[in-house]
Amino acid sequence: QVQVVESGGGNVQAGGSLRLSCAVSGRIRSISAVGWYRQAAGKQRELVATFPTGRSPNYADSVKGRFTVSRDNDKQAVYLQMNSLKPEDTAVYYCNARLRPGAWDRESDYWGQGTQVTVSS
Repeated sequence: QVQVVESGGGNVQAGGSLRLSCAVSGRIRSISAVGWYRQAAGKQRELVATFPTGRSPNYADSVKGRFTVSRDNDKQAVYLQMNSLKPEDTAVYYCNARLRPGAWDRESDYWGQGTQVTVSS
């Protein structure tokens, strides 16, 4: 089985910073990409940032210049440093890992349970 576990959410004032962490563990043959998504109340889940293996990260326009995604391949971890937070960044943030559990398994998306980020004005 594969586990994806986020941590680091919380409450912060506008202009502040938070760092989210995500640990991917279990039966993993290969990881093609990791990333972060978010879902605000009453809205659809949206991409925040992705980090394909061996390539450069991609960011949503709304977070460019403020958020930075990084990964530690040895620890199978991914991080999201969020600076200059705005009230509109308030959402549940989900970690995503696109991976293949075994050599004969198909590649699939695995999700964490989500962590709440609340930015007050």
